[in-house]
Amino acid sequence: MDKGRLEAFSDGVIAIIITIMVLELKVPHGADIKSLLPLLPVFISYLLSFVYVGIYWNNHHHTMQVVKSVNGTILWANMHLLFWLSLIPFVTSWMGENHFAQWPVTCYGIVLIMCSLAYALLMITLIRHHGRNSVLAQAIGKDRKGNISTLIYATAIVVSFFSAKTSFALYVVVACIWFIPDNRIEKKIITEEPPCK
Repeated sequence: MDKGRLEAFSDGVIAIIITIMVLELKVPHGADIKSLLPLLPVFISYLLSFVYVGIYWNNHHHTMQVVKSVNGTILWANMHLLFWLSLIPFVTSWMGENHFAQWPVTCYGIVLIMCSLAYALLMITLIRHHGRNSVLAQAIGKDRKGNISTLIYATAIVVSFFSAKTSFALYVVVACIWFIPDNRIEKKIITEEPPCK
């Protein structure tokens, strides 16, 4: 099957996720700068989640550059990823509104780790479909970056029961790790493409 509809649908869902998140930033009632202070936790939560959704979109886009076709299993794996991504606005709002309280921060981590696992599952199904010698398989390799991120999420979830702020800081660390776009696929595309004449 052609990959075009999967890409278009994913782009649309991700755009809606970002739109839903920004709608949670309510306009303050006051006209002075101090009236923005109560919104600071909500804005910080939004900023982190915006970065996360952007990271997933960016990596998804890069991945689709080397994908030739998709099958039913890949479609469902992609839907599984979109399901977990669609929960980000809910946990983002809950965490911001409750000033990074323990349970909202824990649930935020659970959603993040499930997004990470869902993305890994999507990669597995894509590699299985395209083969172990495909450009994607060679570019992803052992995915140390993804595995380290999942480990940090798991640590942050446990840590959240003792210090929600430390847990939140660990989520920021993972975002920083991925903020610079992953260029493994770009490098592989450049080496695989024939030189221009």
